[in-house]
Amino acid sequence: MREVKLFNSLGNKKETFVPLQKGKVSFYVCGPTVYNDPHIGNFRPVIVFDAWRRLFLRLGYQVTFVSNYTDVDDKIINRAKQLGITESELTESVIRSFSSLVEEVGSMQPDITPRPTVYMNEMISYIGDLVDNGSAYEASNGDVYFKVESVEVYGELSGNTPESLNAGARIEVKDGKLSPLDFALWKKTDEGIQWDTPWSKGRPGWHTECCVMINAIFKDQGGYIDIHGGGFDLKFPHHENEIAQSKAHNHNGLARYWLHNGFINIDDEKMSKSLGNVVLAKDVVAQYGGMPFRLMVLNTHYRAPLTFTDKTIQEAETNFSKIKTALKSAEIKLQLRGVDISALRGDEENEFFDALCDDLNTPNALSVLYAEVKTLNQLLRVREIDEAALGLSYGRIRDYLATLGLRIDAIVLSEEDKQAYKAYEQAKAEKRFEDADKIRSSLMEKGVF
Repeated sequence: MREVKLFNSLGNKKETFVPLQKGKVSFYVCGPTVYNDPHIGNFRPVIVFDAWRRLFLRLGYQVTFVSNYTDVDDKIINRAKQLGITESELTESVIRSFSSLVEEVGSMQPDITPRPTVYMNEMISYIGDLVDNGSAYEASNGDVYFKVESVEVYGELSGNTPESLNAGARIEVKDGKLSPLDFALWKKTDEGIQWDTPWSKGRPGWHTECCVMINAIFKDQGGYIDIHGGGFDLKFPHHENEIAQSKAHNHNGLARYWLHNGFINIDDEKMSKSLGNVVLAKDVVAQYGGMPFRLMVLNTHYRAPLTFTDKTIQEAETNFSKIKTALKSAEIKLQLRGVDISALRGDEENEFFDALCDDLNTPNALSVLYAEVKTLNQLLRVREIDEAALGLSYGRIRDYLATLGLRIDAIVLSEEDKQAYKAYEQAKAEKRFEDADKIRSSLMEKGVF
């Protein structure tokens, strides 16, 4: 297998990927809290980590890809109240919408999509273990907190050590916490969905949900996985607190490699409700299509900030159209010559895969794709078609697109279509333009033009 380099946030350096089990990749990505329509920022990790997944699959790895839906949260409780529906009705509706958009942007559905409400027994047991080993404690109000001082190296992922946090006086002591740094594992609540526990009736803290589900799903690996991914905003406190709990419970750091994608900015400003510049994913997909949006996301390196503007999405729309047009022309030319386009493949394609294996450098990989599209167009313009060269170029592009998750359906000509197309070309050559237009209109209805 090719060597893959990735930038590990744990240590802030590029490392060579070495799987825990030969030929296998265990991958967990933090998913959305399902209380409202997702914005485009929610879909950057959907696209980025799908690209990582596709790369590993293309290289021959067996990948177990897990991404959760957070279906218990204060935001869900409040939103359900506003709408006058149950929390489960709200979460089911949002999950359906989110899942549909995952398909629209060309991402594969996760192999497993755990939800905290399904793993509640495991969460209560996990928290109980932490209380029993002294890493957590019950406060007088029925909440349960994790004791940050119980972990020797807290802050190794984010750099937010207890010393730096205390020096900054960023957190206040309240609600029976022993330290301002301690975080909630269980919250007593009188609102929304609740579960009975030895401590109180309530629900789990957000930071506990993912590490418990990882522990349950990957129990045969001791709750330790290859890659944990998510947005840069999750690095602290969410991922830092996941590591702390895993160290206290399983004596491991939960994941060997931590990958974080950058933010999406709107016209160079941070996207936020307060600025009123939140762009919903469904609106972008409806206006421009899922594939141009995916192409726009991949055009920026996943760790860099991505700027969404009318210009960047329209450029992606134009570039996608150019790829599609070139492929369509090649498919027609090849099939008219009796070539089975479904059997065409690329070659070693070293430059393209070298780029992706270097910390998923999709901008460089796309440069290779665009160069190949240019080559394909040049091969299409010559009077005498070089069938072998055309087929190889077409196969390369198809390989690139599949690896990047850029979906363009192939045109498959029937014998009737082939005869009609030949008649169209002959009518044009003989300057029977009215006949040519009629044939062209007929073929357009079938998507040939």
